[in-house]
Amino acid sequence: MSERLEFDFLVIGSGPAGQKAAIQASKAGCRVALIERLRAVGGACVHSGTIPSKALREKALQLTRARQVGNAFNMGLAADVPLAQLIDGVEDIIRAHDHYMAAQLERNGIRCLRGRARFKSPSALDVLRIDGTTFEVRAPRVVIATGSRPRQPAELAVDHEHVLDSDSILALAYLPRSLVVVGGGVIACEYASTFAALGCAVTQVDRAARPLGFLDAELSERYVQALGASGGRFLAGRSIASAHWDGVEMVHVTLDGGTHLDADKMLIAQGRIANVEGLGLECAGVKLTARGLVEVNGELQTTAAGIYAAGDVIGPPSLASAAMEQGRRAACHALGLLVGAGHELVPSGIYTIPEIATVGLDEAAARQKWGSVVVGRAEFHEIARGQIAGAQDGLLKLVSDPEGRTLLGVQIIGDGATELVHIGQMGLAAGATVDQFVDCVFNFPTLAEAYRVAALDIVKRRGTRRPDPAVTTVTDAAVG
Repeated sequence: MSERLEFDFLVIGSGPAGQKAAIQASKAGCRVALIERLRAVGGACVHSGTIPSKALREKALQLTRARQVGNAFNMGLAADVPLAQLIDGVEDIIRAHDHYMAAQLERNGIRCLRGRARFKSPSALDVLRIDGTTFEVRAPRVVIATGSRPRQPAELAVDHEHVLDSDSILALAYLPRSLVVVGGGVIACEYASTFAALGCAVTQVDRAARPLGFLDAELSERYVQALGASGGRFLAGRSIASAHWDGVEMVHVTLDGGTHLDADKMLIAQGRIANVEGLGLECAGVKLTARGLVEVNGELQTTAAGIYAAGDVIGPPSLASAAMEQGRRAACHALGLLVGAGHELVPSGIYTIPEIATVGLDEAAARQKWGSVVVGRAEFHEIARGQIAGAQDGLLKLVSDPEGRTLLGVQIIGDGATELVHIGQMGLAAGATVDQFVDCVFNFPTLAEAYRVAALDIVKRRGTRRPDPAVTTVTDAAVG
């Protein structure tokens, strides 16, 4: 008879969603096991996605700043920098993060089981070890957090050497002189802007009319402008007819309509697919959507009682922060704990160059809901800190209700956007008015002053529609 283990709570996958689900269940007093098929914990986020890609981005920013300083003082900097040198130290970062997460799981009394999990029933799974042996695990509550992997279109063969995906691009030994990026989503834009900043001639191609189509249109436009300023270009409304490596040195790409592009390398970044193969979901009664994602309701429950799912395996927004919150919520709901309202205001952070971040309603969504809105803008080049830090290419937008009083959303593009957005997040969570941002005294000089500048812009635009004195303390001096 094979070994059988019994737990109160079981999690499949140790990425951001799985880790937070397991810790939440443990803190609630459950006996928790976490099944991970790889040797290290953390999932794609740590080992092939968020951590290494953001480390490369940081190196690109450092190199850009170094070149700017060198030019200012007439000091040359080598144009060609080995990619391996640029990501030097990333393995150390990954190991440190892996050690931290493993220690956190151990500290919370979570048992890590190595192997591939497969459902036998809604509450029983077989786990296949690397040596071929199996054991059974049982638990009344299960969270599926198996993540995703790069989608590889059948018409574009990824060989991981010349035609790459978002995992294999980080294994390049040298920085290509030219790169064609296929896709207009988050991953495509992050890599396109990073490689452009490194001095690579980037051509980004997507069938959509604009990149990052889910964003405020003004932010998308700013991204395209920034890519162009770095020497890259975005080709909208185009698709790839064919692509092949010539066997010598170049990837030859033909677009619909006959346009030809040649590049050292090509990156396919057209989304990701859920890791659901081999899980035996049919044995547990867990259904998939038409897109191959695990089907869940608003409480992250699957179609099988006692089984939840969180993270990339359920689809967008496919952000590490959102996955963490989903994992926590799934565990809380499964255990009958209060979930809280934090998940209603999860900010989006996109690590392009420059950064993009949003929270709440964008201008189009707010107009659709309210009919009309008042929008305030703050350009970073009009803020002292923007000039001092060389961060002039930035914009912060505040979207308010038709009366220009209630804050509805925040959209930011520019240096520090992913940090600045949290001020707006807390304001939205607290029900802050536009006038409260006017009355706030921000440190000078800081980029955070953009909130006050944008709020003052709303006050100006609403004209004589002054708020009720009983609900605001905005002063004439502040408005003037």
